[in-house]
Amino acid sequence: MEKPRVIFPYTEAGMGHIEPMNSIAAEFERKYGDKVECVRSQFFTESGNEKLKIFEERLKSEVVHHNRSRWYGHFATFNMNFWRMHLATWATMKFLKLGSRKPGYRHMDELKPDLVVSTHWATNYYAKKCKTKPLTATYCPDAIINPLFMYYADIVMVSTSTGYDEAIKKHPRRFNKDNLKLVPFLIREGAFDVLGADKGEMRKKLGLEPDKFTVVMTEGGYGIGKMEEITKIILERDLPVNLVPVCGKNAALYKSFLKLKSKGNTCFKPQAFAENMFEYLAAADVYLGKSGASSCAEACFFGLPHIITKYATNIEEHLGEFYIGVVGNAVKIFEPARAADKIEEFLNDPAAMKPYADAAAAYRDSGHFGAERCADHIFELLATKFPQLKG
Repeated sequence: MEKPRVIFPYTEAGMGHIEPMNSIAAEFERKYGDKVECVRSQFFTESGNEKLKIFEERLKSEVVHHNRSRWYGHFATFNMNFWRMHLATWATMKFLKLGSRKPGYRHMDELKPDLVVSTHWATNYYAKKCKTKPLTATYCPDAIINPLFMYYADIVMVSTSTGYDEAIKKHPRRFNKDNLKLVPFLIREGAFDVLGADKGEMRKKLGLEPDKFTVVMTEGGYGIGKMEEITKIILERDLPVNLVPVCGKNAALYKSFLKLKSKGNTCFKPQAFAENMFEYLAAADVYLGKSGASSCAEACFFGLPHIITKYATNIEEHLGEFYIGVVGNAVKIFEPARAADKIEEFLNDPAAMKPYADAAAAYRDSGHFGAERCADHIFELLATKFPQLKG
């Protein structure tokens, strides 16, 4: 008999959807790849359909607009919450790119899925609408389950206790303990490999000064935020730190950083898109950046205090509130000069930083990261259709 086909379709709409997919696909392949056929799908580009390509480009451009304009981001999420699940999903799929829905259904059918695992609501929507009617599992990387992620799936997984509790309480007709699962955050592959590395040795490897306080900054995969302003303030103050702003896909920002010079005390090492981001986090003492799903989680995983510099949307605001109020490793400082002040405070008084670092480490050590439980839930779902998998 042919093995059941499990499809992992990628969607680029911020790295917070791509990286969890890498994590769950790798873990599922490791545990169950001998029993099933695992297919990693570049869903929106591999078929060659131009309308699907444009649809994904629009998703990406929406993320960029959210980050460029606070008002646009909050207005977009307000509309999503106002129109709720069915209308918000229908309108987005119909009007973001006219004519893209049917090609999406067709391509999902072409993949011949028995189960589709999604980390973005759009591919789950296609899976539920296509003719083959596969089982579906979605993972929501956010602190709350927004209306687009409420669209029907056989199981929905979320990694924050607040998101799980709110969904069960506020949406009892949609969610119950059978179809909603609380799982650890799907941290990217390789995180555990460098956890606990000696900071001094890691700094030397990265070309940083081994004994200097180390500040790492990002602004999501597209590098849009307050990083440039904060960087210039730190360089002007000539703080004795390793300063590593990571620009992601923002090539213009990276080029502008290459023109900046340290006055002498700051070891300034700007990066473009860092494939070895975990090494920089393992070398860091403090992390600054907006409250994206992966950004918050990865800083926490490496035991770092997180200075949140921006909320692009209401979704990110809920994430920030979770790490500030529940985990306890984050503080919100939106004004660049005050963010630099906080770095200076931590530099001069390590005891002020310790409660944040301890809170992050305690949350990580309580089992809140890893893909194995998520993989097990997906396999259990698949076994309801193919009970021989357990034989």
